[in-house]
Amino acid sequence: MTAERVLVVEDDHGLRDVLARGLREEGFEVITASDGASALRAAVDGGVDALLLDIGLPDADGRDVCGALRARGVDAPVLFLTARGNLTDRLSGFSSGGDDYLPKPFAFSELVARLRALLRRSAEPVRSWGDVRLDPTSHTLASTASSVTLSPTEFRLMAKLLTAPDAITRRRDLVSSAWPAGAIVSDNTLDQYITKLRRKLTEVESAHVIEAARGVGYRIR
Repeated sequence: MTAERVLVVEDDHGLRDVLARGLREEGFEVITASDGASALRAAVDGGVDALLLDIGLPDADGRDVCGALRARGVDAPVLFLTARGNLTDRLSGFSSGGDDYLPKPFAFSELVARLRALLRRSAEPVRSWGDVRLDPTSHTLASTASSVTLSPTEFRLMAKLLTAPDAITRRRDLVSSAWPAGAIVSDNTLDQYITKLRRKLTEVESAHVIEAARGVGYRIR
């Protein structure tokens, strides 16, 4: 079995070496970068399965690096590492295309657990129902007519809805599937994402719709 390849982007030389050594001991193949420019080159040219990305890089904000990676078609899961852990920073990290957020200082065992969870999610098989198809490798929602790209959060929400089509998925279950543990997600935020998914179903000319069960959750039919 081929080892999963992780890119560690951290400008602190000591922490970078500790993370790289620990992850190799856990069975990962590890490459490293110390700034945003080298991270972009490594991720785009070398191909990676996941990234550990520090937000406070010397030449760029890690969230901007993540946004640039997504724009270049890199959809590997991104786990942000940062000393800034307030709500605003977490939300901006998710908005830039990040998948999880781990404030410093952290326990290495928790980092590994979060990383493995992200890799499991990204390795889920293509899921389809009726005229729609969800592809985790390209983060696309497709129908017989066309396809559209989903953000990581949109993808996870749609995947959760498709695990039980025609059945109501409770709001709390949607939130726990689409956002990391501990993320503070308002009802309005979830509703806005559902609106985006409805729009994208329309874009691919799917016959399916997402219906609201007021005060309970949503279902796709």
